[in-house]
Amino acid sequence: MTRLLPNWSFIGVVLVLSCATTALDVARADTRLPAPLTDADFLYDGRPTGALVDLGRTLFFDPILSGNRNISCGTCHDPALASGDGLALGIGEGGTGAGSRRTTRDPVTGRVPRNAQALWNIGARAYVSMFHDGRVERSADGHGFDTPAGDDLPGGVSNLLAAQAFFPVTSPIEMAGQYGENPVADAAATEDRLRVWELLAERVAHTPGYVDMMFDAFPMLRARDEISFVHIAEALAAFQTVAFRSDTAPFDDVLRTGDVSLLSRDAVQGLSLFYGKAGCANCHSGPLFTDHGFHAIGMPQIGPGKGHGADLSYFHDTGLPARQEDEGRYRVTLDDADLFAFRTPSLRNVALTGPWGHSGAYESLEAAIRHHLDPAGSLMGFDPDTVVLPELGQVLRLTGRGTDLGFEVLAPSRRQDFDLRDTRVMTTHQLRARILKANQLVPRTLSDNEIERLVAFLHTLTDPAAARLPDQRPKSVPSGLAVEPPL
Repeated sequence: MTRLLPNWSFIGVVLVLSCATTALDVARADTRLPAPLTDADFLYDGRPTGALVDLGRTLFFDPILSGNRNISCGTCHDPALASGDGLALGIGEGGTGAGSRRTTRDPVTGRVPRNAQALWNIGARAYVSMFHDGRVERSADGHGFDTPAGDDLPGGVSNLLAAQAFFPVTSPIEMAGQYGENPVADAAATEDRLRVWELLAERVAHTPGYVDMMFDAFPMLRARDEISFVHIAEALAAFQTVAFRSDTAPFDDVLRTGDVSLLSRDAVQGLSLFYGKAGCANCHSGPLFTDHGFHAIGMPQIGPGKGHGADLSYFHDTGLPARQEDEGRYRVTLDDADLFAFRTPSLRNVALTGPWGHSGAYESLEAAIRHHLDPAGSLMGFDPDTVVLPELGQVLRLTGRGTDLGFEVLAPSRRQDFDLRDTRVMTTHQLRARILKANQLVPRTLSDNEIERLVAFLHTLTDPAAARLPDQRPKSVPSGLAVEPPL
């Protein structure tokens, strides 16, 4: 939904030049601003019950939902780090600490393959898909959801955000752990998702404090053996809808009042660029600053991604059996037009949510903008050694598959071969060229001053409420485990 600012056929952006002259300068952008967000734009009309939110909040920070009981949803979506983890590629299961202080406590198979997405406004009804590749999405007929679980996704899931909650817990590298470490990990390794969800629901149902909270949040429940992962997912969705709602940034005041003089002169000029010459709003549209689509923009890849592609050069060079590419949306649709396409991220609080890119390739917002202006030049000139990644301690090596699935600690003599994965795609011409060939983004030219003004505008999307997010963490959780991330 869009609207015109009062009495303007297009955005007539009024710039106050100086207090001395009070002269006016008008910069025009041929587009329309979105309508402001309201309660009706969010799940539960923005007001889920307090009992449901409290239950979701507690579960979000409780490691009880991880296989080895050592990581929570909040570990990778830390309120103190703008709902991300502050890392290009984070350490999931087997790690300890938060943000730049996070290290491996136990042997791991690697880092989480994609950048932890920020959760701002993730409870908006407008979302039609979840994850960088959209692998959890609304069904085309509008009834139900298409997910990697297919028909195994339980009935009764009321919204897309709740559907999303079913999957991080099934990922060995994110929350489940590796085969042989715990029953949840064993089920996850064989893709027995129903068993994963059953085991986790049993844990919650056998924790007295959670039983009481479940009965308060879901009055229809009559016995603890009725508690399922559907209830857990619904509670997590309710909490995220409330906790990560962001619609009180300076730019929201402009949307509600039509008064651009609330912004600085540089920010107003940046607004004009965003909706005009820079073309940002072509994809970052609407009040959520995303078109919910998928675009290949030549973004550099750090690490092995999801291990896609047919290239076996890494295996031939090292003897380690792993593919190194991340083909993005293509692996969901199998449509060549979706090769290396990823979902358009929301720009809400974007100044806080770096590193940027699906693999966290860019450490500065300006660098990410410059990539969009010249994707080919940026990709081909990208130096992967500039990306800071969290150090890994001992690394696990896969030693079998199927019924012979197992892991062993990688010998120190092989560690250099393993570490090649961090930069392999960007240092292999044919792999980098595949990303470039798929690029759909048209180059644009902006001066250094114009880029500065664009950055100034993006800072007006920073919500002061984001600074209060750390208050969301409870001091304790019913499981008795340590709250994650640490307070």
